[in-house]
Amino acid sequence: MTDYMDQRIRVLCAGIFSIVLALGIARFAYTPLLPLMQQQAGLGVAEAGWLAAINYAGYLSGALIASLISDMMLKDRLYRIGMVLAVFSTAMMGVSTDFSVWALSRFVAGLSSAASLLLGSGLILNWLIRHHHRSELGLHFSGIGLGIAGAAAAVLLMNHVFNWREQWFALTLLGALLVVPALRWLPVAEKNAVTSTGKKMEDAPPAPLFMRLFMLAYFCAGIGYVVSATFIVAIVDHMPGLQGKGTLVFFVIGIAAAPSCIAWDLIARRTGKLNALILASSLQVVGILMPVFFGGLLSAIAGALLFGGTVMGIVSLVLTMAGQYYPTRPAKMMGKMTLSYGAAQILGPAFTGSMAVHLGSYASGLYLAAGFMIAGTLVLMLLKAVESRGMHHA
Repeated sequence: MTDYMDQRIRVLCAGIFSIVLALGIARFAYTPLLPLMQQQAGLGVAEAGWLAAINYAGYLSGALIASLISDMMLKDRLYRIGMVLAVFSTAMMGVSTDFSVWALSRFVAGLSSAASLLLGSGLILNWLIRHHHRSELGLHFSGIGLGIAGAAAAVLLMNHVFNWREQWFALTLLGALLVVPALRWLPVAEKNAVTSTGKKMEDAPPAPLFMRLFMLAYFCAGIGYVVSATFIVAIVDHMPGLQGKGTLVFFVIGIAAAPSCIAWDLIARRTGKLNALILASSLQVVGILMPVFFGGLLSAIAGALLFGGTVMGIVSLVLTMAGQYYPTRPAKMMGKMTLSYGAAQILGPAFTGSMAVHLGSYASGLYLAAGFMIAGTLVLMLLKAVESRGMHHA
């Protein structure tokens, strides 16, 4: 039994390392390195924005691929290729100052982050269900907060010692260390749809109405997430007496996000996943509005703790639910849900940007984000009603 538990820990650690590699290093280290690249590598403001958008396009392309694939063996191969590409895409950032090389690197990094977040989590959920462990991914998704906070901390430490190019190479070296357990500790996927005790794994797809409402609720959550995550630094920096405090608030969000997924798994165990989602969405509304309603650094930090403490919990709970409906091919519905969340992440900043132009501040974006989160919470309550009537399965 202990050997089984040890293997479970190893499998979950493989997932955490893959997320720290593909999201923390390959995808998000770009954010703290951006100012240095603008100073030393001649990266312009417009180009910097394009690179972020190309990175996101890579991630969405990966989500689309994940939503179309049913073959577990193919998912396993693509996950492993994605992890190796995460290391290469990090190295590519340091070898050149050519915009097209950087653009290719950002697209590939986006693809590899989808491989980790969707294919990796799908493979891990399949393994957990197959071996009769709790089908929870909170520990796995804690890698997102750890990766973001870790990348920010690494860049802060290296800024005084290395130039931009050397930092990308140092991160590549770190990635090369992480890729080993990310690949070796995740057993190769098994094709047969039976658990370790010979029980058949059956998909139980949700009813079309439930699926549509679920995707709508996640779309609303995507708007709530992206507006705050994109503009919170600028919003806080523009508040009276809070100039220069935006980065601190952003760091607090990352720190709060890391352990939150595990906490939400425990809450969901007691209350059920939908109730946990309703609670997380409600708390997130409070977290989004706190800085605007109360002002001051304390309320901005309290808001960041609430926001960071719920945002990844929502992602973790939704993707776990999506995977549980399809134990034989979890990443398929996870990919579909991510496309809904992703569409919100394209529309949200565009809305907020145009509102800021008309209303003169990004703060209006927080009202937009909170409005969508309230709408999403109401949709989740509707889902609860659909589920209580036994109408949630096809």
